[in-house]
Amino acid sequence: MKMEDNKINSKMRITKILAFSILLLLALVIGVSLCFCKADIPVSELKEKYTNSDSRFKKVNGMEIHYRVSGTGDPLVLLHGSGSSLHTWDKWVNILAKDFKVITLDLPAFGLTGPHPDGDYSMEAYSVVLDRFLQKLDIDSFYLAGNSFGGYIAWTYALNHPHKVRKLALLNSSGYPRKQTKGSPLIYKLANNPLASRLLMKCTPRSLVEKSIKETFVNQELVTEKMVDRYFDLALRTGNRKAFVDRVRQTKVDHTAGLKTLDLPVLLIWGDKDIVVTPDNAQKFKTDIADSDLIMYENVGHLPMEEIPSQSAADLKAFLWMGDASKMQLTAKESEIRSGNLEGGSSQKHNAQR
Repeated sequence: MKMEDNKINSKMRITKILAFSILLLLALVIGVSLCFCKADIPVSELKEKYTNSDSRFKKVNGMEIHYRVSGTGDPLVLLHGSGSSLHTWDKWVNILAKDFKVITLDLPAFGLTGPHPDGDYSMEAYSVVLDRFLQKLDIDSFYLAGNSFGGYIAWTYALNHPHKVRKLALLNSSGYPRKQTKGSPLIYKLANNPLASRLLMKCTPRSLVEKSIKETFVNQELVTEKMVDRYFDLALRTGNRKAFVDRVRQTKVDHTAGLKTLDLPVLLIWGDKDIVVTPDNAQKFKTDIADSDLIMYENVGHLPMEEIPSQSAADLKAFLWMGDASKMQLTAKESEIRSGNLEGGSSQKHNAQR
C-alpha cells in the first residue's frame, strides 16, 4: 500500500514539476515577447523620418525604389550592403557629388524600398531590378561601386552588362562561398537557424542590431545612437525582416567562375580588420580579376566609406580619373592635404597591389 502511495506521490511531484516548467517557459516567452517583439513600422511613417530633399521614388517591378541623385558629372552608382540602406553612402556623397552625378538607392529587401513582391532575392533578380531602375533614369553608361552584398550585386551586374559599366569598385565585397564561423555576425547565424529565424521576424532586439553594427567598425565611436536607431527602424519596415531572413536562407549559387571573364578596370578596397568579409577574400578577387588593383587599409573594418570616407573617396576618385592628367593633378593635391591629416589618426593605406 505504501509503495502504491509513493508511486502516486512521485507521479504528482513529476506532474507539478512539468506544470511549473511549462508555466515558467510560457512566462519566459511572454516576457521575451513584451521586451523584444516589435510591430512592423509602416513605410509612410519611415518616409517622414528617413527621406530628404534629394529623395525620390521610382516604380520598378512592383516596388517603389527609394533613391537619391546628387551632384553633376559622370554617373556613379553606389550599392549598399546587407541590412543597410542608401544612408551608408552619405559621407561619400558629400565628397563625390562635387565631381560626379552620384546615384544611391535602397535595394530590394532593405531600407524604404522593402521586400520584392515575388520574394526573389537571387543575384539574377537583383541584376534585373538594377538594370530596369537605371533604364528609367536614362543611364546606360556609368561607374559602379558596391559594398559587401552590394559589391556582390555590382560585380554580377557587370558580368551581365559589360558594356554599361565603365569601371567597377568593390568595397569589402562578398560573393565567394563561405561557411559560418565563430566570428560571423550573430544576426546571420540566427537568420540561418530555422527556429531562431522565425523568432527574428517578430522579435528583434535593438541590442542585436547595435551589436551587428559594431561588428562592422573598428572605431566604435562612429556607431552613434542615431545610426543604431536608423538601422533598427528600417529593419522594422513592413516586410523587411522576413525579406532579410528569406534572402540569407535562399539557396546560394556560386558565380565566382565568371570573375575571370571580367574585362574592365576594377578597384578592390578593403579594411584589414573586417570580420564580416575577411581580407583573404580580397586576395581571391585580386587573383581572379585580371585588371584589378587592391588597396588594403590598416585598422579599418567592413565599411571603409563610413570609417575613412575622405581617404577612401579620394582613392576611388583617383581610380576613376586615372588616365585624365588634369583630373589626376586634383587628386594628387587632395592626397597631399590628406597625408597630414589622416582620419581617426590611425588609419593608413597599405599593400596597394597591381
